[in-house]
Amino acid sequence: MREWSGKRYWLVGASEGLGRSLAHCLSRAGVELVLSARTADRLESLVEELPGQARIVTVDVADTESVKAAAEEVGEIDGMVFLAGLGTLIKTQDWDAEKVEQLFDVNLTGAARVIGQVIKPMVDRNAGHIVLTGSLSAYRGLPAAVGYSASKAGLMSLAESMHGDLKDTDINVQIVNPGYIETRMQEDNPYSKPFMMTPDEAAQEVFEHMTTDNFHKAFPFGFSLLFRLSRFMPTAFYEWMFFRR
Repeated sequence: MREWSGKRYWLVGASEGLGRSLAHCLSRAGVELVLSARTADRLESLVEELPGQARIVTVDVADTESVKAAAEEVGEIDGMVFLAGLGTLIKTQDWDAEKVEQLFDVNLTGAARVIGQVIKPMVDRNAGHIVLTGSLSAYRGLPAAVGYSASKAGLMSLAESMHGDLKDTDINVQIVNPGYIETRMQEDNPYSKPFMMTPDEAAQEVFEHMTTDNFHKAFPFGFSLLFRLSRFMPTAFYEWMFFRR
């Protein structure tokens, strides 16, 4: 079990949805929080809701200088949870270069920007905790998920490399791959969304994973098995299952 009381965590992407709910979980556990998003509006109300100590540092993960400035303001931390993400649906036939690049710039490169600012101090101290938020879509490309699936797959690969490099240190790297969560991201999704979870339910799954030393967690468990096993499916069978009109 991880000791939470008195620890200091930076939550990047905490203004709504999973990030907001996870902030409540960590605050109740005694964690001092630094909460970040592009704007302070929703974060201000979150700080008022939390039982523990928390402060706001705004950041745009798509802007390198913004990330550098935010990290300097945040200062020394025990852990960082990357929750920022975009979920725009784009089919290959409707390729929108700007939107596709934006998906990568937030979901993958944004994570790399933040990690780049926090990893060296952790390595120097040989202590730290990094949690990345992926998706079940990371296991294999999904319909109309150009940009989204690929960026989440890249994030999972990044986490795997980091975990392997740091396995003999006291820096713990974890990734969570959730399924559908009731957020604004799902409002424009025309596809079926089985086993949809509330942000509170998903946050509890993430928090429970964070208390362990395990690297990977995909949830809901039964639903996640379909995606995890899909990596072993022949392409024709996989496309018949997932890309039927």
